[in-house]
Amino acid sequence: MNTQKKPGAWTQIAAGFAVIAAITGIYLFQADGRKAGTADALPAASTAAPAAGVTRELAAGAMAAFLVRPERKPVVDLSFQDGEGKPLKISDWKGRVVLVNLWATWCAPCRKEMPDLARLQTELGSKDFEVVAISVDRKGVEASSAFLSETGAGNLKLYVEPTTAILNDLQAIGLPATVLLDRQGNEIGRLLGPADWGSPEAVALIKAALAEGA
Repeated sequence: MNTQKKPGAWTQIAAGFAVIAAITGIYLFQADGRKAGTADALPAASTAAPAAGVTRELAAGAMAAFLVRPERKPVVDLSFQDGEGKPLKISDWKGRVVLVNLWATWCAPCRKEMPDLARLQTELGSKDFEVVAISVDRKGVEASSAFLSETGAGNLKLYVEPTTAILNDLQAIGLPATVLLDRQGNEIGRLLGPADWGSPEAVALIKAALAEGA
């Protein structure tokens, strides 16, 4: 004879509620995940780069690591100096497309990409565009100037910011860090780490940014 007691009615009801609660919890978790994924996938169309300008499709090839901002926002008005110690602000370049590059003499990847930045400046540098390469090296102006000469980037103007506060201002987590600004001083996008800035893809990216305000 089976002497095991059958669960009472209240026990069965409680178990039923537990199953329903578990199923509901799983559903809500999955639904919330689906909603979050959908929201993240939606582009910020209202402030995205115009179709004739910089688009995500340009982040390809040598520029595959370039992150195009879906929503452009102005960067902090960066403070730094030229090689003579004259104080400067990035707002001094307003009305021009600017490629801000942060580097240091001890940064091996910076040494590798500096000639590419110089080539980009040679090809596209004008009253409408400049590669603004800013040294955050604490060794001083002489060391930074020598670095530009050694790497074949003597055509780049010398800019320095030895306090390194500019790293926080641009939220750069390492070197090199490169940020592309439009004519209004808004961030178009950025690339963290070295890149071939003399490549056809880089030239196409800058030309697209220049075309936005033409």
